[in-house]
Amino acid sequence: MNAAGGPGERRRLIVEADGGSRGNPGPAGFGALVRDARTGEVLAERAEHLGHTTNNVAEYSGLVAGLRAAAAIDPEAEVEVRLDSRLVVEQMSGAWQIKHTEMRRLADLARAVLPADRVTYTWVPRAQNAAADALANEAMDTARSIARDLAPRGAGAALSGEEGAPGAPVSGRGRRPSGAAPRFDDAEPVTVVFLRHGETSMTAAGGYSGSSEPGPPLSPHGRQQAAAAAELIERVGRDLWGDIPYPTEIIASPMVRTQETAAVVADRLGLPVRVMELVKEADFGEWQGLTAREIEDRWPGMLEPWHTRADVRPPGGESIEDVGRRIEQVFAELLAGGVDRTVVVVSHAVSIRAAVGVAMGAQPSSWSRLRVAPASVSIVRLFEDGRTEVAVAGAPSEGWARGR
Repeated sequence: MNAAGGPGERRRLIVEADGGSRGNPGPAGFGALVRDARTGEVLAERAEHLGHTTNNVAEYSGLVAGLRAAAAIDPEAEVEVRLDSRLVVEQMSGAWQIKHTEMRRLADLARAVLPADRVTYTWVPRAQNAAADALANEAMDTARSIARDLAPRGAGAALSGEEGAPGAPVSGRGRRPSGAAPRFDDAEPVTVVFLRHGETSMTAAGGYSGSSEPGPPLSPHGRQQAAAAAELIERVGRDLWGDIPYPTEIIASPMVRTQETAAVVADRLGLPVRVMELVKEADFGEWQGLTAREIEDRWPGMLEPWHTRADVRPPGGESIEDVGRRIEQVFAELLAGGVDRTVVVVSHAVSIRAAVGVAMGAQPSSWSRLRVAPASVSIVRLFEDGRTEVAVAGAPSEGWARGR
């Protein structure tokens, strides 16, 4: 017998979802919850701060989150979705067309969660959608994510990870996923999504392009890479790395190539870009603009130990250890800004190697072994107790990762 009460009967769940934008477009968020249709008990709650977007996008985002929460409870359930947005109800019921690109994308995500014959849509007055509205406002007020999985009365502890799975306690965003670094508490980190800039003429030529000059702009291929990276990052916290909060801040180094890359991501996410000197590329001093062969010709025997010893400085420049000390300051500042949020940092190869190396506790002499392709993504998660997690990321295709 299942939760519906009789053999062969499907369980019935109710999803209540809402979204809002203060300014339309403006700071936005969604709220969603799942109820047992028979008892009315709340089984799950979801909410997310979405950054800068519209009411309709926020409402659709709440719909997707609510359906996913229902499917996680019972993938065979019949689900009634209740919303106070007549637009979303009519569009998802097939009565009205969806012309807006982002809304259409979210609608496709919603349809993919459960078979269409097991989902119905009902319009309700705003007063009957107060719980979802309150969750949406909580997310907007606090700029935090909510993922609560609640056990029904008499069912014991709150739903958590797979039975017997180590390191899978309930946290603010639900159970820790398979493959996550083990923790045995509910501490939440600040998540840092490092993105290397797209290709430039110097990248393609193999030149050492550091922070002593603004540097070249993105090449046409680099702009394509930046667009692909923005599309990937926009999925973080939605249908990719679902335990990670959706990005709410973008930081970039002051170099031209990182500013251009960050602008593409910012346009996709609807967020401003904050410039941070600490995440700039290494200063290569007198090596600026030279290839490895040219450096070796002029300073024989210096380039390899710069990479492999990490304490060697180019004439007038920085060592890899110097860059690492800058990144430690970045980590401290990000932690001071609060946890349970995601920050995108658009930076450079040496700085991102240092970030991953510092997070892993690896010796600086080993950081140069890390491959950081143009427009590739690396994710570091920082906890207040000093522990860290590095997520395996990268570029989605070999073609995207072209370049030195």
